[in-house]
Amino acid sequence: MCELVKRRPGLDVEAFQAYWREVHGPIVSSIPGLRRYVQSHPLPGGYRNGELPFDGVAELWVDDKDALRAMAGTAAFAAAKADEPNFIDTDALIELVVDEVVVKDGPVGPDAIKSIGFVRFRSDLEPDAAQRYWRDVHGPIAAGIDVLRRYVQSHVRLGAYRDGNRPAWDGMAMTWFDSVEDMRHSATTDAYRATIADGPLLLDAGPTPTILCRELVMID
Repeated sequence: MCELVKRRPGLDVEAFQAYWREVHGPIVSSIPGLRRYVQSHPLPGGYRNGELPFDGVAELWVDDKDALRAMAGTAAFAAAKADEPNFIDTDALIELVVDEVVVKDGPVGPDAIKSIGFVRFRSDLEPDAAQRYWRDVHGPIAAGIDVLRRYVQSHVRLGAYRDGNRPAWDGMAMTWFDSVEDMRHSATTDAYRATIADGPLLLDAGPTPTILCRELVMID
């Protein structure tokens, strides 16, 4: 499960990140059945030009959907939800149940930069067909970027589309680079240009919001 979070109004970025890391993180880490827990905190420089689409992404791994239901019934989970209004704008919170697709699995150093792009498919594509194209065609094109160390697609589970529903986002593209400089260099490569050229076959015509983060692994 992924949570896309905005900080509580009136809370500055530094205080938000500190509370999330030092107070809320340990509460979430105590939830039974949680296999992995990662917080992605945007780089402070990303706020130079104003607010970001999100102030962070929390990733929580469980064994399966039954384990997710069981986790949601625990006292520790209830404590974590009760703590959210202390630092999160709960009205803006987006929760997505996703499956992780590893497209490129290279080594990632402790100082790596993580880019998270929030993906919206073309409205004329069926979700299952769009996911296949993203995984089998678009993903391998992007994986050809030589300085791209790791690339993971988070696909929203197809159950979210039942009865004509549409989730807030269709998924997230998570990519890791050794440095901001390497990420900028990636935009000069032929593989990047091919990725951009392929985008209109899959993605909505609007912009793909992106945040640059450092990853904090709370449970591994």
